[in-house]
Amino acid sequence: MEYNLKNISVVIDGRILQIYEGPSIEHLLIDSRKVYSPSLSLFFALKGPRRNGHQFISELYNKGVRNFVVSDNINLSDFPEAGFLLVRDTLEALQRLAAFHRKRFSIPVIGITGSNGKTIVKEWLYQLLHEKFNIVRSPKSYNSQLGVPLSVWQINEHHELAIFEAGISEPGEMEKLEKIIQPTIGILTNIGEAHSENFINREEKLTEKLKLFTHASKVIAKGDDAWITRQMVKVGTNNFFWGKNKSSDLEVVSVERKNSHSEITLSLPGRQAGFKLDTLNFSIPFIDEASIENAVTCCSLMLVAGIERSYIQEKMQQLQAVSMRLELKKAINHCSIINDSYSADLSSLTIALNFLDQQSAGTKRTVILSDFLQTGLKEEKLYDEISALLHNHHINKVIGIGKNIGTYLKSDNKAVYQFYNSTEDFLHQFRSSQFKEETILIKGARVFEFEKIAHALEQKVHQTVLEINLNALVHNLKEHQKFLHPSTKIMAMVKAFAYGSGGAEIAGILQYHKVDYLGVAYADEGVELRKAGINLPVMIMNPEESTFDAIVENNLEPDIYSFEILQQFDSYLKQSGLQYYPIHIEVETGMNRLGFDVTAIKNLGDALNETNSFRVKSVFSHLAASEDPTQDEFTLQQHKKFIEASEELKKILGYSFIKHIANSAAIIRHPLLQMDMVRLGIGMYGVDAANTNSLELQTVATLKSTIAQIKHLKTGESVSYNRKGIVNRDSVIATIRIGYADGYSRFLGDGVGKMLVNGQLAPVIGTVCMDMTMIDVTDIPNVKEGDEVIVFGNELPIEQMAEWADTIPYEIMTGISQRVKRVYFEE
Repeated sequence: MEYNLKNISVVIDGRILQIYEGPSIEHLLIDSRKVYSPSLSLFFALKGPRRNGHQFISELYNKGVRNFVVSDNINLSDFPEAGFLLVRDTLEALQRLAAFHRKRFSIPVIGITGSNGKTIVKEWLYQLLHEKFNIVRSPKSYNSQLGVPLSVWQINEHHELAIFEAGISEPGEMEKLEKIIQPTIGILTNIGEAHSENFINREEKLTEKLKLFTHASKVIAKGDDAWITRQMVKVGTNNFFWGKNKSSDLEVVSVERKNSHSEITLSLPGRQAGFKLDTLNFSIPFIDEASIENAVTCCSLMLVAGIERSYIQEKMQQLQAVSMRLELKKAINHCSIINDSYSADLSSLTIALNFLDQQSAGTKRTVILSDFLQTGLKEEKLYDEISALLHNHHINKVIGIGKNIGTYLKSDNKAVYQFYNSTEDFLHQFRSSQFKEETILIKGARVFEFEKIAHALEQKVHQTVLEINLNALVHNLKEHQKFLHPSTKIMAMVKAFAYGSGGAEIAGILQYHKVDYLGVAYADEGVELRKAGINLPVMIMNPEESTFDAIVENNLEPDIYSFEILQQFDSYLKQSGLQYYPIHIEVETGMNRLGFDVTAIKNLGDALNETNSFRVKSVFSHLAASEDPTQDEFTLQQHKKFIEASEELKKILGYSFIKHIANSAAIIRHPLLQMDMVRLGIGMYGVDAANTNSLELQTVATLKSTIAQIKHLKTGESVSYNRKGIVNRDSVIATIRIGYADGYSRFLGDGVGKMLVNGQLAPVIGTVCMDMTMIDVTDIPNVKEGDEVIVFGNELPIEQMAEWADTIPYEIMTGISQRVKRVYFEE
């Protein structure tokens, strides 16, 4: 069955307001920032407490989305080429469609719920079983009223097993999720305090969770808690209990922890039909209690499923850790940071503190905590337990942020306690000198935005300033747009920290002015853009296997330039349970740097068609010499090769994609090469890459510093290292707060480079130092310490500085150190 608006209207009981006869619907869309394949997507205009999805219909329509489910009246004349279904509740409609889709498949479905461990159990089951079954599973932690339908929608005819998480925060939610997931086998990980505030008591919470297993043939759970087992028996589920109790269906006989692994012995008492009275031994590469419990849960599932014992023993020892956002990073003043600003509950705090114990050997321990929300516990009891945890883990300093933690958290004499009402209050009073040679755990609920604290602890500050004129940037963007057709898209290149100008800030203004794409070199640059709230599509030019997690987590789109990276990313996406992920294909036409050779296009197309992991968003190539008139014939040959290659790939794939080859220079010199999109880079920052004088560009970046000291030297005295600067007259020498560590090239020493002081050029004298450079200001009147010095800017163009240094403006701009403070302004 192929989905279209007509048959979907029947499924969700929607009234057709306007029909759209387009391609079949493949993707369900709820976020305007995550549009992968607009023509194949159906957007549900959801209403939340802060945003209304109907507000984004125009934006999505302009992006190419043509199918919409709405609950408000729509002015259809504004969207003549789109189809609309009207329903009472768009969330309910989304869930009904997913439930209908699930019923079309008769494969085994594992439904997992519990307070903690859902994602790890799901991921470990995938690790254990993916060689035996074609598995579909929840991406990341998609376990909510929204996440579950999006997860279930992924099922297709090729899947043999499904594994889905289900999480609830209030009564009435699990019935909806059960109808969507319809699990044949259930797993209950545990019942803890997370999201308890909307339940009367623990019994109500467990009763609600067990509704997921209403129609399951078997339910697996830890049986050591008699209250849980009684409740499960009471509701009538067909249970398989594991635990230390000898009456369990699977008894945990022993757990022996070694240095880096645990050896587990289980016994099968034989009460279950088909099981013999014997033992099962295996090891896992973990020693913490949570991992041991999760591993036994996974083992129980495999036994219930009839997996052979030898396979279980082999695969258990190969389990790998699942990233749950606990990372150790280097920070200021020889500190380290564990950033766990994802959630705040007692269970995850315990896990994080255990991690802190492992990573803080020999250093002081600091914990930054927010208020704990939605735990279901009374404030006094909650913070008593937190106090005990902090005491037991020997924390040296506690920083509490929020209105409750300062009131209820009890201090002791063994630690220093500081409290702030908000993250903003903390940052306002933040001093880097407060932290030195310590390991810092940052643990807070999402709403407190503790990522700002992590950034402050990592931040580097320097007095020399790079000023960025955002008005000039927009002007230069519009100057280049004059040479483009209205339909031609723009990919703005913000790689290398936006050519040294600051990626997130530059991306923000470009997003406001509606560029179509952003391009960066590496994944961490794209992550920074996402953290800054940039939701434009972002292409990663140099993806690496180690950054696939960050790429997918932040909805970034990698450039695939070789069969090796194609295979690596394909494997990663399959392991992550993701399909039709947006990618870009780079074709080699003469640059001879990265890209698929034009002779390999058929093999590439075949490889792409063999998997459902990808959706090609664009195909592109790099021009080697578009700015050089003597190389125009070569440039046109590159274009011809690219056209032939992209058309061949389009024919093999059977669908269209964006094609682009033109860079800043080609926009001006080769207008016929603009195709579907152009990549605007250095020209946007005020450098005329084409050298045609066809543009009226404005200076975007001005590098400034100040005079630290003035010295009066006598004839014959020397300046700087190796005495290379000898004054041949009585001279006035100014020391400037900039050196090669800031990006001021050593090639500019010994009189080669010049700086602007009081409107006049002053030559560099002697060798450029790491942090300082000396200039001769003898002939410039009224120079004093603290005066401003222009290194490059409007009156001293960067092109001139690049010429002095025998390089190009690109190198100067991208070489400006991160320690140089960026200041952004609009006139």
